[in-house]
Amino acid sequence: MDREYWRGANLLNPVPPVLVCSMDGEGRKNIMTAGWTGSVCSDPVMVCVSIRPERLSHSIISASGEFVLSLPTRRLARTVDYCGVRSGRDVDKFRQMGLTEAPSSTIRTPGIAESPVNLECRVTEIKPLGTHDLFLAEVTGVNVDPAYLDERGRLDLARADLLAYVHGEYFTLGQKVGKFGYSVQKRATLKRRDAGKPRKNGKNGTSQHDRPSG
Repeated sequence: MDREYWRGANLLNPVPPVLVCSMDGEGRKNIMTAGWTGSVCSDPVMVCVSIRPERLSHSIISASGEFVLSLPTRRLARTVDYCGVRSGRDVDKFRQMGLTEAPSSTIRTPGIAESPVNLECRVTEIKPLGTHDLFLAEVTGVNVDPAYLDERGRLDLARADLLAYVHGEYFTLGQKVGKFGYSVQKRATLKRRDAGKPRKNGKNGTSQHDRPSG
């Protein structure tokens, strides 16, 4: 089959459009939307986010050394877009979007109470790359909306209606087509695992079943 060959382009999709919360030394809070973010390590638990130097959040996070990643849902879709196109230099995004602050347990910066999961992050390194700087951070704490815990106390994000971002457009997640490890396990084993209790939660709040090896 013939292929089209293009020069290098940012076409890694879909990505999670996270809300990045920050707070300066005087207590002023800001939110920006970031699409270039992800998990980079499981022990210690670490994430990354790329931010342009001209963004207000860049200067705040560089000075404070911390931020919160809030996962957005369908109900927060307008908030995600607004926080990506409006500057915190001009508006108070918490107030404009009618958001509630969720206090963090390990850092000063609050997250968003309307988000199902807030990741409390402490910066370990800032790496200049070009148009963006990469912020590497350790996840020092997580706060979760108990509405998304199932009857076994396990986080069920499938019910959260999370957003995905694909080449300039927002989508919600679609139909489940499998789970980690299903391609190499026998059907009977999968049925037994689905019927049983998850293993003891790890320090990042997920069961052993939820952890891909890579």
